[in-house]
Amino acid sequence: MIKNRIKQVGHAALLGALLVSVAGTALLKEYLPLSATLLHKSYNLLFLLRSAIRTDEAVLVYLDDDSHRELLQPYDRPWDRGLHAQLLERLTADGARAVVFDIIFSGPNLDHPEGDERFAQAIRENGKVVLGADYAFTADGFPTLYAPYYLFAEAAQALGFVQPGPDDDFMVRRHLHVPREMEADSYSSFTWQVAHLIGVPVCQNPDMRSKPRWMNYYGPQGTIPFESFSKAINTNAIPAGAFSNKVVFVGGSLKTEFSGKHKDEYYTPYSKNNLEPAVNVQATQLLNLLRGDWLIRPSHSIEMLTILLAGILLGFGLVLLRPLPAAGFAAAAATLVTLAVYYLFKHHLIWFPWLIIIAVQIPVALLWSIIYNSIHLHVQSKLYQATLSLYLSPKLVKRFSSNRELLKPGAKKQTLTILFSDIADFTGISEGMDSDDLARQMNCYFETAVTKCIHYTDGTIVKYIGDAIFAFWNAPDPQSDHALRACEAALRFHAQPPQFMNGRQLVTRIGLHTGVANVGNFGSAARVDYTALGENINLASRMEGLNKHLGTNVLLTAETYSAIEGRYTARFLGLFRLKGFEKSVGVYELAGRPDRAEELRSLHEAFAAALNLFHRKDFDGAEDSFRNILKTVPSDGPSRFYLNHLAELRGKPLPEDWAGEVELKEK
Repeated sequence: MIKNRIKQVGHAALLGALLVSVAGTALLKEYLPLSATLLHKSYNLLFLLRSAIRTDEAVLVYLDDDSHRELLQPYDRPWDRGLHAQLLERLTADGARAVVFDIIFSGPNLDHPEGDERFAQAIRENGKVVLGADYAFTADGFPTLYAPYYLFAEAAQALGFVQPGPDDDFMVRRHLHVPREMEADSYSSFTWQVAHLIGVPVCQNPDMRSKPRWMNYYGPQGTIPFESFSKAINTNAIPAGAFSNKVVFVGGSLKTEFSGKHKDEYYTPYSKNNLEPAVNVQATQLLNLLRGDWLIRPSHSIEMLTILLAGILLGFGLVLLRPLPAAGFAAAAATLVTLAVYYLFKHHLIWFPWLIIIAVQIPVALLWSIIYNSIHLHVQSKLYQATLSLYLSPKLVKRFSSNRELLKPGAKKQTLTILFSDIADFTGISEGMDSDDLARQMNCYFETAVTKCIHYTDGTIVKYIGDAIFAFWNAPDPQSDHALRACEAALRFHAQPPQFMNGRQLVTRIGLHTGVANVGNFGSAARVDYTALGENINLASRMEGLNKHLGTNVLLTAETYSAIEGRYTARFLGLFRLKGFEKSVGVYELAGRPDRAEELRSLHEAFAAALNLFHRKDFDGAEDSFRNILKTVPSDGPSRFYLNHLAELRGKPLPEDWAGEVELKEK
């Protein structure tokens, strides 16, 4: 009996060791979602246990909001480079060790060409300036470095790419001093170029660029000394010599929207909810090279051996103990591992994914111990299967399979033509319908809209919102005729055979607008969507809603009309101040292709004349004209709208600068 018990416990201990070891070693595969989470937290938490480390070899100079205001520099265009020259001249006089611009100077400043010349001269005179450049791919798919404006590139001591290679959670953990593409190893990061320039020994050998290094962050934002740009150029604010023998990094701060066009933001282990400027990360990377205190991660074989040993000890040992002693032993083991890991991190700059032991192996070993020691001998086999099912349940499998590897987050500003559509009176039409019938007919509607209209013109479907569709053109692939494509898609909506639901014909209302938006992958650690954000997206949505008021089907803004003028038939419907927007918007109705121009000429000319009377405040004449239009075209919604609006305007005082804008207080 005792032998059988010993044999059973031995088997259970071996099985526990196997389970814990397999659980740990499997999570060393970083492509699994849970593996990435444990890896990132193992790195992040170590910094929170350590106090901040003083640094004085580098100084950050921020192009911040105060500098924008005090130096009267725009948020939406490049700064006067004469200001950069002024800063550089001051740094030269102070004897700065090197100057690094984390700003992409992609072209000349046409507003201040004299500033460009002065800046280039200041770069030459300093002799220790490193400029950032964009690493990207040519149209043929070959990696290349897009250098800054040639005046500055020729004057600079060195150039390097600025992309630091963040992880999916927007945190930079690894040093990236050479592009990951094998054919691009001739390019170096600009932090490596700075380190080489100031004589850091390890950076004199280009073969050392690809050596694995991990970021050693010294503390939260503010640990590395920083100054505002507007103060840095003023020796009254910051005394002469303050930058002596310092490596000075110049870059955008967190709040500014435009400090040279190229500006990224990243999380650090000390971040809570706020991103930090990319220049902080770049300066930290340079300090790691300068001090030689970057972090080291052991080889995969050493990590595998460590996890296996931990799995064997925990899986074998805990199953020999009763639940209460096992819990105490697990807590002690977790404490011991944490202390050992922190010692290696603080004193030897070594880290590894230790949370695999703390958060997975110890709980798994403890759980196995509790389950095994809580069951009776005669149901051991069944309980054993139940234990396995805890780790291989359908719910767990479903969760892992549904969490796809995230697309790399990021966005860029892009001019888009945006489309919003919905079905007129959809709520009333769908009321009382069987759910299956509703789903079937809506699927048919969306299939037609996507395949024969939006995708037919190479548009991008962003999402379905109830019965509405949100789509745009010119991203992700550039399309020089994106406005034309969007208009073609809108017309194709109404060229399809009519569709009916609940005995009523479906009428699609569409709004189009062309403008700049932020396009890319947005979301959280659990999910990202490829979408577009910005006020121009909201304006396109408002245009769709305006159809309801004007009795129209397809409306577009003046920005879209300017891109398609002469290519499609449209009529100007006036100026509208929409809810949520301060400025008035020129609105056009898309009537058809050019072959309809003659057919609609009389209507459009009569409407233009009536609208002109309205804008001139000749309300009586405008009313007569709109009524005459309705006698000829009783279904003309815009004429009916203006007749109703004229009734509202009569007797109301109008502003002196009123130019015929129609203000809508509803969406």
